[in-house]
Amino acid sequence: MKKIEAIIRQTKFEEVKEALLSSDIDWFEYHNVHGVGHSREERIYRGVQYSTDVIERVQITIVCRDQFVEPTVQVILRVAHTGEIGDGRIFVSDMIDTWSIRTGENGDTVLRDKK
Repeated sequence: MKKIEAIIRQTKFEEVKEALLSSDIDWFEYHNVHGVGHSREERIYRGVQYSTDVIERVQITIVCRDQFVEPTVQVILRVAHTGEIGDGRIFVSDMIDTWSIRTGENGDTVLRDKK
């Protein structure tokens, strides 16, 4: 099992969400997050000056079986890409185990199969 964590632009979240659901990812978790990047400059947007010190993003977390990692990462890469600095990052890490709180089962059998 693997855990995929993707940090993407807020403006791309709805597109990524729909693409994941269309590719049979039936559950994921997301949070609004803030980060600090290398680009620290003042910008003007619609007449308002703001700093790029703090970057607002969405973090998506997905736990899946190993065989679904590559297709899931490819969906995120394709849909979240703008080609601009700040598109985000994807992290993949090993999951040691998982449990269903309702049934007490453990292991990757608690993860739903893709349809």
